[in-house]
Amino acid sequence: QVQLVESGGGLVQPGGSLRLSCAASGFTFSSYAMSWYRQAPGKERELVASIPSAGNSRNYADSVKGRFTIFRDNVKNTVYLQMNSLKPEDTAVYYCKVFYRQRSYWGPGTQVTVSS
Repeated sequence: QVQLVESGGGLVQPGGSLRLSCAASGFTFSSYAMSWYRQAPGKERELVASIPSAGNSRNYADSVKGRFTIFRDNVKNTVYLQMNSLKPEDTAVYYCKVFYRQRSYWGPGTQVTVSS
């Protein structure tokens, strides 16, 4: 079964950094694109970043471009989101996602709070 488990969330001050991890299992991780989404209370879930199964291309939401970096380790079956220069508006639950066999699978999410 597909399983995605995020970790690394927490409280950080504005301007600080945080690295999120998503451990994946139940599928051939190296063959699938992975994505990070986030959702703040009362707001729609939004795509933050995505990374293909191979190659160097990346996609980012305009709101995080230049501050966040998505990368993956296909040996560890883990996708990461490095978040720098964090802003209060980055506060949200962050989820990783894979589109596998015609459906999306989501982790339970990890809370990121940016506050002084």
